[in-house]
Amino acid sequence: MPKLSPRAFPIESIETEGLRERKRRETHRRIAEAGMRLFLTNGYEATTLDAIAAAAGISRRTLFYYFKSKDDILLAFQRIGSESLLVILRQESTRQKPIDAVRNAMIKYIPPQQSAAMIAVDRLIRSNETLFAGMQAGFVEKELALFETLCEMWPQPERRTNLRLVAMASMGALRLVIETWFAEGGKRSAVDMVAEAFAALKAEI
Repeated sequence: MPKLSPRAFPIESIETEGLRERKRRETHRRIAEAGMRLFLTNGYEATTLDAIAAAAGISRRTLFYYFKSKDDILLAFQRIGSESLLVILRQESTRQKPIDAVRNAMIKYIPPQQSAAMIAVDRLIRSNETLFAGMQAGFVEKELALFETLCEMWPQPERRTNLRLVAMASMGALRLVIETWFAEGGKRSAVDMVAEAFAALKAEI
């Protein structure tokens, strides 16, 4: 039986690819965060892509490799938060009901104290039709991502329909909480509002 050369398994290339992907994600996040800071400081219309590139420490050409417009940058900032939610959800026990796991993940995901900057971002998005449409489309993406994560955690095929319903109902509850919280000017704790929304949801199921 012939011996396999150490080069038969390209460990170095795999490690390099992993490093590249990590650096790509870091750059993507850095651009999104730099753009958000400038949007809140200078206003959305007054902020240029050149200014965002400079704040992120990259060239304009590199920025266009990751984003095509300011709209993409702003909406990407929200998607980054959604990815964090799924990471938290995967840490939940599968011994509980899926809807309880989602509720617990959302409560852990939302910071205890919400800042005025979050309200400013919401107003910014709602003041622009394109951004608002993108945010609404983003909720659909979040729902599908949530459903896929639930299917990873509870892989039984017969549960897929129920898990889809859990994803739809949970994301609907979160949207209601977000809209109410912003409409009230952030006066109440979003964490408490999430707990209340899920309690009401479970009471009606």
